[in-house]
Amino acid sequence: MKKLLFPVSVLALVISVFSLGWSVFSKPDLVYVDVNKLMEGYKRSKVEREKFNRKATALKANVDSLATDWQKELKKYEKERASMSKKELELQQELLASKQQQVNNYQQAIQRQIREEDQKMTQTVINDINDYVKEYGKKKGYRIIFGASGGGNIMYAADAADLTEEVLDGLNAEYGR
Repeated sequence: MKKLLFPVSVLALVISVFSLGWSVFSKPDLVYVDVNKLMEGYKRSKVEREKFNRKATALKANVDSLATDWQKELKKYEKERASMSKKELELQQELLASKQQQVNNYQQAIQRQIREEDQKMTQTVINDINDYVKEYGKKKGYRIIFGASGGGNIMYAADAADLTEEVLDGLNAEYGR
């Protein structure tokens, strides 16, 4: 009985060491990427954000210019209204009100355009990231790659399950080509 106990205990030790070693060196079953870090670190995000900011600044400058012109006309009207006839006053007030409405409408249209452009730019970058992660997962043999966005959908994960830096490096390398 004692002779049998030694080989069984050695076998049990070998099996436990092998299974421990296997779990340490095998890739995790569940992995994730931090979507916010990918969005921040992806070079295309930065390039697209800079293009968007330049365009938004130019559009806002157009609105500001129109508003400034309207304010100049209003000040001119306020200086000259004492010398205007009743008919001229009414006409000038209608004209100023109409121009103010045009400036307001234009401003709202520009704000809507800026929001739409921002959403389109963001979606383009997200699509790039999603496409890359999908191909990365297929190539590396992952069944699922979760996306953590800081909203509490992944509260804890072991460091080995975080593919963010590896994916970000590959994503930026592919964008640089």
